[in-house]
Amino acid sequence: MTGVPAGALAGALAGAVVLAVMLTVAWLRRRYVVVTVQGESMLPTYRPGERLVVRRTSARSLRRGQVVVLTGLGHRPARGRVGGVPAPRPAGDEQGMGPRWIIKRVSAVPGDPIPRDTVPPLRTAPGTHVPAGHLVVLGDNPDRSHDSRHSGYMTTDRLLGVVLRKVGQP
Repeated sequence: MTGVPAGALAGALAGAVVLAVMLTVAWLRRRYVVVTVQGESMLPTYRPGERLVVRRTSARSLRRGQVVVLTGLGHRPARGRVGGVPAPRPAGDEQGMGPRWIIKRVSAVPGDPIPRDTVPPLRTAPGTHVPAGHLVVLGDNPDRSHDSRHSGYMTTDRLLGVVLRKVGQP
């Protein structure tokens, strides 16, 4: 009787399963990220220390009311990293080894009317609608949030993704 020995077939099958698992994990890591909340800008929605599942996404799919994770003010995403997105670090990273991430709620997306009444820096912005490549984002706790009410538009190149849910929540 000729053929492939059973041990070789089992080994090949095990190798294929390991490869499939590794590819799945790599895909998940590129698509989903877990970030830790630091600070009080999103109280009562998210509390310091809570961990959030974030789905990396493009700005085209954003809608008003979604909570997003963005590179913080004064920081730009590094270029040349895997997927063009640096690894997320908690806001308040003291080591200075990466960007600070901020968590905010989308108030207006490109094409929406400019919210001049609620966002003072945009009262004199040209045009009537949020321009392409820009977002208006606000923290849920205005007294503790540095957001568009202070700095105007955020650019969409700062977007990491959309918060899906808290870790450990069904």
